[in-house]
Amino acid sequence: MKTQAVLLAAVMLAGCGTVQTVMRGDEVAAKSLKERKSYCGAVPRIYSGVTYDFCTLNAPLEKGRDAEVHDNAPAIVLIDVVLSGALDTLLLPYTLYRQQADGSIIVD
Repeated sequence: MKTQAVLLAAVMLAGCGTVQTVMRGDEVAAKSLKERKSYCGAVPRIYSGVTYDFCTLNAPLEKGRDAEVHDNAPAIVLIDVVLSGALDTLLLPYTLYRQQADGSIIVD
């Protein structure tokens, strides 16, 4: 049971919208949203994790062999929205600075 909790925490952190947008390069977040065919053209750095998660939800559902894996994706993303919101709030001074200095993360 403890191993499953640690594994779940690791998976959530790896897929966390805040980690994708704040702690990794802009190209990584943009590439990920392009691959998911999200309709978002840009992600503002302020509350970027929450925005990234909603952009993930705003993508067409995948069909084919990986469809089973993505059936529960909306539920997982909604849980991640809460976690990303908390992390985004903690990182707000930094993301305010980055938004002013660098602007939004461009996806297109």
